[in-house]
Amino acid sequence: MTDEVWKRKEVDSPCIKICTVHPEARICIGCHRTIDEIAGWGRMSPDERRAVMAELPGRAGLLRQRRGGRSARLGN
Repeated sequence: MTDEVWKRKEVDSPCIKICTVHPEARICIGCHRTIDEIAGWGRMSPDERRAVMAELPGRAGLLRQRRGGRSARLGN
C-alpha cells in the first residue's frame, strides 16, 4: 500500500547537480536556468515552472565551449 500523503504533484527541478554559471551566457551549464530562475524555483507556480522547463532545451545552444587552459596555450 502506497502512502499518498507523501506524494507531491510538483514540476520536478531540472537540476542535475552541475551547478556552474557560464561566464558569457549567464546560465547554469547543468540545467540551463538563469540565476533568478534557480533562486525563485521554490516560489514559482507549477505553470511558471512548466514555462521555464519548456524554454530549457533551446538554451543549450547558448553555451559555447570556452577557449583556454593548457590546450589553448599549447596551440592544440
